[in-house]
Amino acid sequence: MDKFFRFAENNTNYRREIVGGLTTFLAMAYILFVNPLVLGDAGMDQKAVFTATALAAAVGTVLMGVMANYPIALAPGMGLNAFFAYSVVIGMGIPWQTALAGVLLSGVLFVLISISGLRELIINSIPIDLKYATASGIGFFIAFIGFKNAGIIVPNEATLVSLGDMTKGSVLLAVFGLITTVIFMVRGFRGGIFYGMILTSIVGVLTGLIDTPKKVVDSIPSLEPVFGVAVTQLFDANIYTLDLFIVVLTFLFVAFFDTAGTLMAVATQAGFIKDNKLPRANRALLADSLAILTGAVIGTSSTTSYIESSSGVAAGARTGFSTLITAAMFLLALFFAPLLGVVTPEVTAPALIIVGVLMASVLGKIEWGKFEIAVPAFLTIILMPLTYSIATGIALGFIVYPITMMVKGRGKEFHPIMWGLFAVFIAYFIYLA
Repeated sequence: MDKFFRFAENNTNYRREIVGGLTTFLAMAYILFVNPLVLGDAGMDQKAVFTATALAAAVGTVLMGVMANYPIALAPGMGLNAFFAYSVVIGMGIPWQTALAGVLLSGVLFVLISISGLRELIINSIPIDLKYATASGIGFFIAFIGFKNAGIIVPNEATLVSLGDMTKGSVLLAVFGLITTVIFMVRGFRGGIFYGMILTSIVGVLTGLIDTPKKVVDSIPSLEPVFGVAVTQLFDANIYTLDLFIVVLTFLFVAFFDTAGTLMAVATQAGFIKDNKLPRANRALLADSLAILTGAVIGTSSTTSYIESSSGVAAGARTGFSTLITAAMFLLALFFAPLLGVVTPEVTAPALIIVGVLMASVLGKIEWGKFEIAVPAFLTIILMPLTYSIATGIALGFIVYPITMMVKGRGKEFHPIMWGLFAVFIAYFIYLA
């Protein structure tokens, strides 16, 4: 095993890999409970999604470890699940079954891009500032959902939104969870988000705000409500609309750059970057795309590489063996489905808000001093939460960017593919109208 994962070459051992794998799992275990809640809002069976989340994470993580030998774990992505539930299903009125088919199609395209070499052309065609704006905008969108789920932000007929009742027990529980999680994160706890959820759940049970679970360990929930639905939907000719095309394009865009960014960030931390290039990048991207396919068939939104893997790297992980440990923990977690009952929206809200903070951290990298860049970046970011749609934010940003750059006389600085995306998104808004 140590020869297969090249322990000697990566200056590591079993102990470091095991500790690193466990650390990564603790840092990202929150997705086991947050993902079913988010996709549950789209009408999916929460217990089935719990099982799908754990299985998709385990399979994707093993693929990354075995194919690319990187200590990077995968699971259904935050932002991608929010886009699936709130933008596609709730916002666009597309059934979750069709949305899952969209995830599957995006996975197929991702596989083709990964093995054909087109990834270099695509990744280089999207301006870096729009990539940062997309990540930041999704962060604000996720945080907004967190504040809404916590009851901190509520609807208001006069002002659209306003501050909720801060004396309400459920709201106070969410505030407690947010403060607790922030403390864990500031103090540098690797699994700060997960620990915050545990402590908040315990306080909720002790105060009577959350019902005490009847069981902690039970049999694995059935996958039947979600398994294979994406595949059967592909044979329905009625699903192939412009809406689905935009959905697939957005899934592909967000997953592609989220993966690329995470791979580079974790690889840089681990010291894998050589001559400004990531060794085995094609294998890593192919593993990620195959994980999307697998996850869609199992019954969950797009999987992606998790930046929380950096916590495992910090703990010593350097090879794919650590991902086997992380995957094993996800499989073990399958037996703890009864805990879904104590992980209420108030418990997961702090996790959404903190993830939003982490995703918005790239805001400072945008060239705000150049107005032709600042405007499309700002529109991309602000319109995601305001329109409750990730796709709308991306679309408007990609429409405005070529215009402002042309007016500035910088039309030759961006790739012609941007004009293709410009036309696609214009057609999309005409279709919506």
